Amino acid sequence: MAPLASYVSGAWHVPHDEGAPLHDAVTGAEIARISSSGVDFRAALEHGRRVGGPVLREMTFHQRAALLKALASELRGHREELYDLSLRSGATLNDARFDVDGGIGVLFSYSSKGRRELPDDTVYVDGGLEPLSKSGGFAGQHVCTPLRGVAVQINAFNFPVWGPLEKLAPAFLAGVPSLIKPAAQTAYLTARLVELIVESGLLPEGSLQLVCGDAGDLLDHLTEQDLVAFTGSAATAALLRSHRAVVSRSVRFNAEADSLNCSILGPDVRPGDPEFDVYVGQLVTEMTVKAGQKCTAIRRALVPAGIIDDVERAVAERLAEVTVGNPADPSVRMGALAGLGQREEVRRSLKALSAAARTVFGDPERVRVVDADPERGAFLSPILLRADDTGRDEPHEVEAFGPVSTLLPYGTPDEAVALAARGRGSLAGSVVTGDPEFASAMVLGVAPWHGRLLIVDAETSRESTGHGSPLPALVHGGPGRAGGGEEMGGIRGVLHHMQRTAVQGSPRMLTAVTGRWTPGAERTVTDVHPFRKHLGELRVGDTVVAGPRTVTLADIEHFAEFTGDTFYAHMDEEAARANPFFDGRVAHGYLIVSLAAGLFVHPDPGPVLANYGLENLRFLTPVYPGDELTVTLTAKRIEPRHGAEYGEVRWDADVTKQDGSSVAKYDVLTLVAKGD
Repeated sequence: MAPLASYVSGAWHVPHDEGAPLHDAVTGAEIARISSSGVDFRAALEHGRRVGGPVLREMTFHQRAALLKALASELRGHREELYDLSLRSGATLNDARFDVDGGIGVLFSYSSKGRRELPDDTVYVDGGLEPLSKSGGFAGQHVCTPLRGVAVQINAFNFPVWGPLEKLAPAFLAGVPSLIKPAAQTAYLTARLVELIVESGLLPEGSLQLVCGDAGDLLDHLTEQDLVAFTGSAATAALLRSHRAVVSRSVRFNAEADSLNCSILGPDVRPGDPEFDVYVGQLVTEMTVKAGQKCTAIRRALVPAGIIDDVERAVAERLAEVTVGNPADPSVRMGALAGLGQREEVRRSLKALSAAARTVFGDPERVRVVDADPERGAFLSPILLRADDTGRDEPHEVEAFGPVSTLLPYGTPDEAVALAARGRGSLAGSVVTGDPEFASAMVLGVAPWHGRLLIVDAETSRESTGHGSPLPALVHGGPGRAGGGEEMGGIRGVLHHMQRTAVQGSPRMLTAVTGRWTPGAERTVTDVHPFRKHLGELRVGDTVVAGPRTVTLADIEHFAEFTGDTFYAHMDEEAARANPFFDGRVAHGYLIVSLAAGLFVHPDPGPVLANYGLENLRFLTPVYPGDELTVTLTAKRIEPRHGAEYGEVRWDADVTKQDGSSVAKYDVLTLVAKGD
């Protein structure tokens, strides 16, 4: 049986030994071997830093986002192959889709967020300008730049496609190369995924490497610029986190670990209510999808003591309908665990749980299977436990990583919060209720212990993504036992791979560093109106000064009549003077903005295609009849849009009156043609 190859230092590496066998979770047959023998880990990390890193950092966020989209489209064409290969891991077709389609969806999501929320630049400006002097000649600005190392990504066995892709996407978008080390049990799936990526030729060399087998001395060669992302057991996470290189070099470490997630049923819910059915269905789904091998699955079902018998019966009835067996059979709803070793681990955990809970459905030693040998395959019945003594530690400390969940009764909302907290940190929790007050109390009570909370009622049940479905736009991670880190989380996941640096200097220097005009920096007023320039002709700092325009009482009254805005401060002299902010009737704020546009806009057709918004608008000083307005419009940021015939220009608008005081400040957003 051929061993799995690793992809390191720009080439496929075949192990120097026979390796350890990997088995089909359904048939028990050997399907591959795995070993990292002969891999030069120091060279692999150096290859990522020396070859992959520089190429990625030369690209803008938008260019990297475009590659993620292209990769997602490429992988989407190979889904069927990955589905078929997933059968060997015990996954049903629905399980495989959850893994494969979910991973591809993460690539699409990060590509979209990168184009919408990040600049078409290599530097990310974080937050606003911090003035550090009275005159404005000295200021501070936070900028984020990619770390100069490699993101080492150690993945779990349960999601061999989604797991690597959800770590790769934010690292790649940040400009940091990845080295993927999959868990042995399902490494053959991750290996094929990486083969498809390498064969596509889409990603720059050195931006992605793969190590199949033991990690060897990989961590010994980490530097201060490298990162480690780990998914797996809390014990292994603690071991890796305490590695001497990780500790001594302050290596950025993120863990997603054990999680005794809970789902809380509200006391307002009764059998027959839509929320009751939703709760039961969600619990059964979380127990059986991926055979319960999900870090986000519901391990503790907290239900009102008065209806725990009803919940038990309803869940048992639904579990009795679940067929277990060969996932290739369309009638099978739950396949096998990842391997016989994993099944034995779940059985050991069940023995520990049996000290505090009784089994109300299923048998850990016997299960009827469809089209498979129950002894050779890693099959296990769904197991529903019930722990009436909620004071015992076992239900809150022992995780059976399989199709296992425990019912726990609670009396009051405070008891439910206390029970949820005994999990000592979870990735995901859910509250099923129709009572907004109860939902609010639960969320605020248990939020410190959870990375993500889902509220489900009858209204949202059809559109909800479900308790156990992480989303790339939201934080995936949790406090305490869950690892104390975050994966994904939208742009937060990208910035995790970057260094935030506070840069102090003059506006001129900050403009040079950030590529965007900083108030106080030089402005360039030319003979050509900036709106007559195509995108490639514009420069940061290009400015037009227009005005003055005298605001009259007739202007104010006409604007009030035309718009219907007859607020007293604009129309009633006596009432306006009684206002502590005004000395009499004042101009509408939106009249000021409109008059400013009339001053700076060039009327002829030209490169400016559209004004698509204002941001950060503030009215600073009242404008009275007789005041003269002048507007200074400066090109603040210029961003070509990848693949489009236009780009975005952000303009700084400063409207002043005759004494030089600013009456309004805001950003104007325009779309400008690139031209030739």
